[in-house]
Amino acid sequence: MPPPSGDTQFHDPKRQAIIRYARAAFISVGYAGTRIEPIAREAGVSTATLYALFAGKSELFSAVIDDAAAQFAYQMAGVRACDGDARTQLTSFVEAYACFMGDGFVRSIFRLVLAERPRFRATAMRFFEKGRTEFGATLIGILKDHQARGGLKDIEKASWAAGELMGMIEHPVFFVPLVTGDEVRASRTNAQIVAHVIDTFMARYGA
Repeated sequence: MPPPSGDTQFHDPKRQAIIRYARAAFISVGYAGTRIEPIAREAGVSTATLYALFAGKSELFSAVIDDAAAQFAYQMAGVRACDGDARTQLTSFVEAYACFMGDGFVRSIFRLVLAERPRFRATAMRFFEKGRTEFGATLIGILKDHQARGGLKDIEKASWAAGELMGMIEHPVFFVPLVTGDEVRASRTNAQIVAHVIDTFMARYGA
């Protein structure tokens, strides 16, 4: 999904190339094992250019994580644009969420954030808050809208219902492969998981 047109930093090809290769390095060898010079070389820029854009490795690491967090907003754009009844719009959300959380790259970023959280607490918290805002707030808005329109039952607390829905997706497509190093994956397809989750949720909250 393309970046927002108004954010100029996403349209700087040198900066994006550096972030792309830095991300691969951090995921592959971790923060301690990553070196600046190979990143600059692979990105096709001089070390001086890299340091002109990023003051050092810690700033580059933060930029890599912030860039990954920005993908939350892009992923949700299509869901916000989707219209229809409660089942249709919730299915659109769950499909997007399952696709995002089931992506191996996303798990790699989460592992990286968790591993380096003591050193980069502020960056880790921005990453968490971005996800909560882009996914959680979007879903809560959908639930409140369809409750007001009569498509869902009265929900005592929308944030609880949103957590239930997201949790049903997170367990099979994200947490199981996350903790097993991708050695154990759900036997069901994403489509089967999504269908089951929506049926379960609508049986509880559908009007």
